[in-house]
Amino acid sequence: MRNVLSSVGVLMISVALLAGCSETDKPSEPVSTTEQTSTPESTAAEIDVVAAEEVAPLVVEITAHVSLRSDRRLMVEGESNLPDETLVQIIVEREISSVRWRERTRIGDGEFAAGPFGPGSGLPDGGYIVQVEVSEGSVQPEAVQARIGQEGQLLAGELVNQSRHGLGQVATYSRRFLVGSEPRQTRDQVEVLESPGR
Repeated sequence: MRNVLSSVGVLMISVALLAGCSETDKPSEPVSTTEQTSTPESTAAEIDVVAAEEVAPLVVEITAHVSLRSDRRLMVEGESNLPDETLVQIIVEREISSVRWRERTRIGDGEFAAGPFGPGSGLPDGGYIVQVEVSEGSVQPEAVQARIGQEGQLLAGELVNQSRHGLGQVATYSRRFLVGSEPRQTRDQVEVLESPGR
């Protein structure tokens, strides 16, 4: 009888151990699943960090050329290494009166053009300033933001400065020129535009 009882006791202990083992095995399955799902997430985060580090600053280059039409209104054309579709504003200002004409345009194939600038009667003789201003990163198309940064933080070079509105960095190119049929005496390097046909 003792042998039977001891056999039953051993059998019950074995069953309890087996049941305990099967219960402890079950929690280990979700743990391994959690480990598998966390690995791709960390990899994706690492890829994002690496991609952000690979974008080098863009040293901005802008040049502009001005020409006077036969009606004495001004055309502005130029080149830039900024991405296609970058929004820029072209401003022509008369020095003596601070009267301004402006036009928004986009860069395409590394070039931009705007105009004509000036009143219908034509630009009076005198000094003028042409400016090419790159709009803030927040208003640029997504593809442009990806290259220059949402706040223009990837812009670099002599033309780059802080936005007047505190919206990050922008780039501004400025050039002075004179309109008139007679060259004026001036100490600085300035282009003199004469009206065609005179």
